[in-house]
Amino acid sequence: MKQYVGLDISMEETSICVLDQAGGVTFEGCAPTNPEAIAELLRRHAGNAERIVFETGSLSNWLWHQLRALGFPVICLDARHANAALSMRINKSDQNDAKGLAEMARMGWYREAAVKGAESWKTRSMLAARSKLVDLRRDLDNQMRGLCKGLGILLGRAGSTNLARKVNAVLAESPDLQSIFAPLLLAQSCLTEQIEKFDRELLVMAKGDQTVRRMMTVPGIGPLTALAFVVTIDNPARFRHSADVGAYLGLTPRRHQSGEIDRTGRISKRGNHQVRTYLFEAANVLLTVVRRGSALKRWGSKLTKRIGAKKTKVAVARKMAVILHSIWTDGTEFQAEMRAA
Repeated sequence: MKQYVGLDISMEETSICVLDQAGGVTFEGCAPTNPEAIAELLRRHAGNAERIVFETGSLSNWLWHQLRALGFPVICLDARHANAALSMRINKSDQNDAKGLAEMARMGWYREAAVKGAESWKTRSMLAARSKLVDLRRDLDNQMRGLCKGLGILLGRAGSTNLARKVNAVLAESPDLQSIFAPLLLAQSCLTEQIEKFDRELLVMAKGDQTVRRMMTVPGIGPLTALAFVVTIDNPARFRHSADVGAYLGLTPRRHQSGEIDRTGRISKRGNHQVRTYLFEAANVLLTVVRRGSALKRWGSKLTKRIGAKKTKVAVARKMAVILHSIWTDGTEFQAEMRAA
């Protein structure tokens, strides 16, 4: 008899529910959130498991790979869809959630989430770590600007390196401020050093990947954007049409239609925030910095006159995502014009 298993995962303990084909509960229990402990319990109580499901979360990638390596038919569910189904229950508990997940597995009422490969996860983690260091450095830069402004000193627009130079010039004239700014400058220097280290490693990875190098032929797309796009999509065959990538990354507008009401709202902002930000920055570079002409740039320039710069950058970012997916699947490169627009 086929069995269906729901796992409600938490940091310390995982609730497990096993159902038979008729929907009857054959086992309910808990195990430590450890692949070996969960596998041992599944072997004893769910030897004929047809599907073993759990929601996406911070531990889902690790558990999916570990349990799949042990031979279990695990499926990772989209947490938003699972939450919508589980929210219909009156009482919220780990035991009830595990049972609800098992029922979803038995009925087939779920949307499977794609689990990233180990290499993609590593590169994605490196990009996330670099992004966090950049955010911390920006916070330090703003803190130093604010402190100087309180002293009546305006540093003006400058990158981190030039900003440190300007602050050092201020300290040369006011040595009594050394105890305030020296720790901030030291922290900024350490962050810059680690960011540059990440940049070198990521650049080597980009140069060694033919797909990433082909994506970088698109004006405005650099190694970080291309790498982030590749590790987020992971498998281009997941999408039947390249146009679907824009919706996956949250770059398509929401729609609410009911009866006579039909409203189109802002973009959904679903999916990976980092890739969406990188694509928006790439669109900004294409429209404001890149001088080489292309059909994409001309389309964006015409659109700017009609809907404004900000909305145009979002539209160009969405089109860039479609182009990058097409380049990936077709094995082609972006064709730009030789003469400046």
